[in-house]
Amino acid sequence: MNNRQREIATALKVRPPFSGPEEVQAEIQRRVAFIQQCLRDAKMKTLVLGISGGVDSTTTGLLCQRAVQEMRAAGEGEDYRFIAVRLPYAVQHDEDEAQLAVDTIQPDECHTVNLHGMVQELAAATGELEKLSPSVRDFVLGNTKARMRMVAQYTIANARQGLVVGTDHAAEAVMGFFTKFGDGACDLTPLTGLVKNQVRTLAAALGAPEQLVHKVPTADLEELHPGKPDEMAHGVSYKDIDAFLLGQEIPESIAAAIIATYDKTAHKRALPKEPS
Repeated sequence: MNNRQREIATALKVRPPFSGPEEVQAEIQRRVAFIQQCLRDAKMKTLVLGISGGVDSTTTGLLCQRAVQEMRAAGEGEDYRFIAVRLPYAVQHDEDEAQLAVDTIQPDECHTVNLHGMVQELAAATGELEKLSPSVRDFVLGNTKARMRMVAQYTIANARQGLVVGTDHAAEAVMGFFTKFGDGACDLTPLTGLVKNQVRTLAAALGAPEQLVHKVPTADLEELHPGKPDEMAHGVSYKDIDAFLLGQEIPESIAAAIIATYDKTAHKRALPKEPS
C-alpha cells in the first residue's frame, strides 16, 4: 500500500477484509447497533430510506428493519418504525427489482413518491436548461432528481420525527459518486467504510436474493442512458476500486485515475466553507 492509498483508506474508514462468516455477522450487528444508537441519541423513533432496488439500499434497508425490530423486541418501544420510500421518475426501468427489494426488506411502511412532475416543473421554470446540450441538460436534471429524492425523504422524516438514512460506502465515497445535497445528504450512513464487495457480502448474509446481491450497480439518473452502470461513469471497475482501498496491488494507471477522481471530488466530502 502506497502512502496515498493508506491516507485515503484511513480518511474513508475502510474496514479490512472479512475473515469469515462469524466476522460478517459481527459486522452486521455492529452496524445495527450503530443505527439503534443514532435513534436513541436523536430521541427519534423512525428511520426513512429510499429504496432503489440496488444492493446498497437493499442492504441498508435490511439493517434498518433489523434495528427497529430488535428495539421493539427489547421493550424499548412499540413505536419504533422503518419507512421505505420508493422514488421512481415516471416508470422505473427496473421496477420489478425495486419491488423485490421492498418485499425482501418487509419494511413497517412503504410509500411511493413519483418525482416526474416535480422535476419537470423545475426544468420548465429554469430557462437556462434549454441552452444546454441534451447530454449536459440530462446530467443537470439527474442531479436534480437525486436532490428531489432527498426532499421527499426529509419531508416524510420531518412529519414522522425521523432520521433519513443514507447508503454511501467507501467505494462510492472515494469516487465522489454521489450528488452533493442529494444522496449525499442524510443523517446517518450505516455502510461507511465498506467496499463494494463487502456490501454484497453483508447483503447475502442478511438474506437478500442473489438477483439483488449481484445486480449491476446504477444510479439511474440519466434519461438518455437509463440504467447506466456506475462503472461506466467511473471509468474503472468496482473490483479495482475495492482493491485500491484495501491496499492491494493494481495497475498504476488505474490507481492514478482513482486518486485523481478522489482529489477532484474533495469538495463533495467537505463541510461548507466558512471564513477563518
